[in-house]
Amino acid sequence: MTTQRVFRLPQRTSILDLQVNEERGIALNFRDFAVTTGKYPFPVKDNVVPRSDLSGEVVRVGNQVDDFAEGDRVIASFDLKTLYSAMPGWHHSLGGCYDGVLREYIALPSSALVKVSPTSGLSFAQLSALVCTSTTAWNALYGNNPLEPGQTVLFLGTGGVSINGLILAKVAVLKTYGADYTINYKSNANWSQEVLKITNGHGADFILENGGAGTIAQSIVTVAYGGNITVIGFLAPCPQEKMPDVAALALSKGAIVCGIMVGSKQQLEDVTRFVTFENLNVPVEKVFGFEREDVVSAFEYLVSGQHIGKVCIVVN
Repeated sequence: MTTQRVFRLPQRTSILDLQVNEERGIALNFRDFAVTTGKYPFPVKDNVVPRSDLSGEVVRVGNQVDDFAEGDRVIASFDLKTLYSAMPGWHHSLGGCYDGVLREYIALPSSALVKVSPTSGLSFAQLSALVCTSTTAWNALYGNNPLEPGQTVLFLGTGGVSINGLILAKVAVLKTYGADYTINYKSNANWSQEVLKITNGHGADFILENGGAGTIAQSIVTVAYGGNITVIGFLAPCPQEKMPDVAALALSKGAIVCGIMVGSKQQLEDVTRFVTFENLNVPVEKVFGFEREDVVSAFEYLVSGQHIGKVCIVVN
């Protein structure tokens, strides 16, 4: 009998609930931490296998599959059912309603896979980072209201979506990520005024808002009139009594406030093709192993907020 190691969460109170029950690259997201601690606001199946971001190598194909072959490097889409258009819900996402990718092998429908060009020099860890972070950034910047030359983009923080979005926005490679200005939000709590100062009062045309309730008010102050705020996360919660009046604030700036639910398989395919063609670097800050203690350490490092770029796990 063939066996493999699979990590499951029989309870969702802490990463220490992780069980080993006996892929190549797996990228971590704040969503994974929210799932493990029971703070994820969307559906999660019982005894779930966590994580959603996978790159790997095809080891077997079904007898009706003719567009993939053994040995192909592939990336799996976050949502197994949404090939095009907007996601209709959260019910077909890996690591949520479907068991995720924190295991050595996984059977997936070929329709949910994106083949990686043989010319790509990206590692499995880097490829796995394209699934949620790069697709979300691509959707935010080039989805409903495409970014135009000369516009200003504000990224909150230095996590995976922000750094990958910065690269996609500037088509930058080499040694630095090409930010024109940086603001330390820890030492400058009123960072919205600093953004307005830097932009001579114009504000940012695009904001990738990953804080949520705790930062949305400053983002609306910061956004240019008629600008775009794409809400991609909930890293900074706030008490109900301090919740800002988002409708009134958005109206005051004529801003478009739009939630981004990762993206479709088509958008993953588009960003993968773009990154490969432009030979862009996908920044991975740290890579962990596949033993239980390594997986726990990877989660803890992610939550510490020290990283610039992605935190990944490599399955040997």
